[in-house]
Amino acid sequence: MNGLVKFMHKIKPTFSEGGKLSFLHSTFEAFESFLYVPGTVTAKGTHVKDAVDLKRVMIIVVLALVPSLLFGIWNTGYQHNEAFGLGWGFWQMVWYGFLRILPLYLVSYIVGLGIEFISAQLRGHQVNEGYLVTGMLIPLIVPVDVPLWMLAIAVAFAVIIGKEIFGGTGMNIWNPALLCRAFLFFSYPSKMSGDTIWTGGLTRYLADGTAYACGNGVVDGFSGATPLVHAGQGIQGLESAGISFMDLFIGNIGGAVGETSVIAILLGAILLIWTGVASWKIMLSSVIGALAIGFLANALGTTPYLQLPAWYHLVLGGFAFGTVFMATDPVTSAQTETGKWIYGFLVGALTVTVRLFNPGYMEGMMLAILLMNTFAPLIDHYVVEASLKRKAKKVKIA
Repeated sequence: MNGLVKFMHKIKPTFSEGGKLSFLHSTFEAFESFLYVPGTVTAKGTHVKDAVDLKRVMIIVVLALVPSLLFGIWNTGYQHNEAFGLGWGFWQMVWYGFLRILPLYLVSYIVGLGIEFISAQLRGHQVNEGYLVTGMLIPLIVPVDVPLWMLAIAVAFAVIIGKEIFGGTGMNIWNPALLCRAFLFFSYPSKMSGDTIWTGGLTRYLADGTAYACGNGVVDGFSGATPLVHAGQGIQGLESAGISFMDLFIGNIGGAVGETSVIAILLGAILLIWTGVASWKIMLSSVIGALAIGFLANALGTTPYLQLPAWYHLVLGGFAFGTVFMATDPVTSAQTETGKWIYGFLVGALTVTVRLFNPGYMEGMMLAILLMNTFAPLIDHYVVEASLKRKAKKVKIA
């Protein structure tokens, strides 16, 4: 380690002002600060002294996502194994899932970080660590079979249009990872509708729909209905598909890579709440909002879907993942304490409302969070205004 430190100090003048490669100063600084604590210190003035900086916050979020990633790797192999009865062992399923998911991460980080570095160089700014989380999130919220070229275009759109044009990390209006998913959904709906799930396999289909074996190579796959589609027929639909509440909670079902296991997501939530990185108020209020609409539908609805037990919505689709990792994004969510309760409640309520009354799009979490990202500043504005008015009345009374 000391040798690496000496090497970094030795080449630093080359990338500093006046050096031959000074135009790459932002890139060098990014690698240096990634490896070590920056050497800059406060020269004057009063500053809040805290060991938690942006890099540490981002690393905590990445660590919180690891359980969902690991489960997603195993589940990808597990779904393939179950679909074709291959009799694989644990490590065979993990290896298959790893090989399927690795390209998604390579595209996500190569494209996203490439744009981040270029933007920082052009502006002469430091490279922020924000994309460490965004790059980790994107592969977890897309189907494992999404074409890599589609993913690359979507990542570029999310980083450039959703982030860089607003000024970079901390200035964006919408969550970049969700913007990536929204781009895929509206541009390539057949890949992102949420109606079907993909299972890699050994089968292809002729024009008349007849299946035939492809030999020994894994060259294609097939799609089946998601749990959300089965839930459209109520609890009976899930039961007829052999999907129990415990299956949904554990996550050994098909779906986006990292969104299926509520257990893995809760492990991440515990870390985020314990470290204070994410707001438990947003998480709790989102759950309350979803249950409120769900119970209202149970009381007034007559169709099987409206009568689906309200708590099922908490484990269906991307609700749990979105509540823990997306809705709590400190940049795009509400900032005031009261605003967090309102914001979270509306995210949960809108998610279930979209699910129940928009059959064209069974999963409502993405749209709910993006919509509330848009209105989060307005919520904070009225919360602050109401607080100022209450204080003004107290002053007059006194």
